[in-house]
Amino acid sequence: MKVLITGASGFLGGHLAEAALHAGHDVRVLVRPSADPTRLRANPGLEPAYGDLEDAASLERAVRGVDVVHHSAARVVEHGTREQFWSANVLGTRLLMDAARKAGAERFVFISSPSALMRVGEGDRLGIDESTPYPSRYYNLYSETKAAAERLVLSANRPEFTTVSLRPRGVWGPRDRAGFLPRMVGRMAAGRLPDLAAGRQVLTSLCHCDNAVAASLLAAGAPAERVGGKAYFVADRERTDLRELLVRLAELFDVRPPTRRIPPLVRDALVEAVELAWRLPALAARREPPLTRYAVALLTRSTTYNTAAAERDFGYVPVISQEDGLEQLMAWVASVGGVEQFKRAVR
Repeated sequence: MKVLITGASGFLGGHLAEAALHAGHDVRVLVRPSADPTRLRANPGLEPAYGDLEDAASLERAVRGVDVVHHSAARVVEHGTREQFWSANVLGTRLLMDAARKAGAERFVFISSPSALMRVGEGDRLGIDESTPYPSRYYNLYSETKAAAERLVLSANRPEFTTVSLRPRGVWGPRDRAGFLPRMVGRMAAGRLPDLAAGRQVLTSLCHCDNAVAASLLAAGAPAERVGGKAYFVADRERTDLRELLVRLAELFDVRPPTRRIPPLVRDALVEAVELAWRLPALAARREPPLTRYAVALLTRSTTYNTAAAERDFGYVPVISQEDGLEQLMAWVASVGGVEQFKRAVR
């Protein structure tokens, strides 16, 4: 098939572009003119389409002759204005989807996030499935706009234009320099990651990049009558104890795991103070807050996802274990300068 992939200059999109190429597809990647060309040069089979998600004319050029679109690009940071998030995550998705449909593309695979389903104030939930509704309130602009974009994608499903959404949780793996795992390593290295759960066990689902990529390629080829207009959770096979994972990462990267416990009342008061300060436009638009309700929820609330629907409808099975994924990660770290250089880069 002829496929277009957005976000290919980033972490997950880059892995997806390479996997699609290796699977024998003709791969075009949407890249900004200012993007680092290193990834493209390393994979000469990738065809660049220079443009931007907010530029409708460039998207029309990018989707010409394309059968499938994998839309991985998004604004994922925790700072920025509502306009910035809405433009990147919702308007950009709509423009790309409209262009793809008009150009005759047959399938649109959207990379969403379980964050779109996170409910403010909710406690532990294990084995969440796709029957979970969208919340009435969102933790942040990222969650809100990913939910809005996913709703647009799913509602656009037609017999001649199949749309499907994937919700990989906590994507991790080699070449990630800005996601949750390198950020945890960086904060442990700097001594800035306390035990926000105050010793309480937290279970979570994660998704290695190879597993997310496998799901995306499978969803692109699955029968339309099975997947059209549906969203699916995607995760690793393992249910992860977050504390045990942080201890393992601390050993691998020679840093100290979180030991300083912050009582929940103190933690929540700090979050309130930070979020109050970040209502100032000058801070909210430019700087990442040091602590948010969203981050606290991710690190203190047990949340795991049931992937049975993805297995049933398009044959999703994790292709790599967490242990093998960690070995793969450390091999990549060694190839880019070793543990010490990696720690300096992610602080």
